[in-house]
Amino acid sequence: MEFRTVVDIEKLPFELEPCDELLFIGSCFADNIGARFREEKFRVVTNPYGVMYNPVSILHTVEHMLTDEKYVGFSPKVAFFTLGTNHVYREIATGEIVDNCRKRPQALFHEEKLTVDECCDTLTKASELLRERNPGICVVLTVSPVRYRKYGFHESRISKATLLLAVSRLQLPYFPAYEIIDDELRDYRFYKPDMIHPSEQAVEYLWERLVECCFSERAREFLKEWKPLKEALAHKPFNPESGEYRAFMDKTMLKVMELSKKYPNFAAFNKKI
Repeated sequence: MEFRTVVDIEKLPFELEPCDELLFIGSCFADNIGARFREEKFRVVTNPYGVMYNPVSILHTVEHMLTDEKYVGFSPKVAFFTLGTNHVYREIATGEIVDNCRKRPQALFHEEKLTVDECCDTLTKASELLRERNPGICVVLTVSPVRYRKYGFHESRISKATLLLAVSRLQLPYFPAYEIIDDELRDYRFYKPDMIHPSEQAVEYLWERLVECCFSERAREFLKEWKPLKEALAHKPFNPESGEYRAFMDKTMLKVMELSKKYPNFAAFNKKI
């Protein structure tokens, strides 16, 4: 018997290799997934100018990064755009859509909703700008599963529907995070205590589904080899000065060095471990 419906995921048009460079821009969900990739030693940049919830703010991040000297040498293989809402705030004085109201009075801003066409145009421009710098980059779209209580749940659904309609028009790969949480994990035990944000268990499940659809065999093998070392390095000993613990760490670091020889990109992290 089947007690849940599983979302079918098409294989994404690329394969991630160990420690690839990746870019995540978007809602707090982008932060969660980006952190999971970073934990597995991928070279990740996540929301460099803060969390961005709507397509226009995602475009602003891309534009800013391309003129920021800090990211001149950054050449991600894949960029994930995580869309949270189509609601934007326009500053009345300047007429500009802002990425963050910075706790200024609400009277200074006018709330608007992007249309499907506006979402498409903005995301297309963001993708094209990234490809001008790096023609080989693959842009993946995903819609955040986080609902927006402040809009009311009906309006939140309409907002997500607008984003999903825009995604369906664009010729870009899509990872169905929204559908997985909404359908496969349709139980409040997969949410944090606020009943809005996905729990760590839900994020971990989404990570596993990503591994299925876009990791190379070599990358999956790296994850298996890195896991026991990651756990060993995270171990908090009762007595860190004991000879037994020092011997344990020496043995662990030797294994880390062996892993660095097998996976050259991993070597860059040794100084940070």
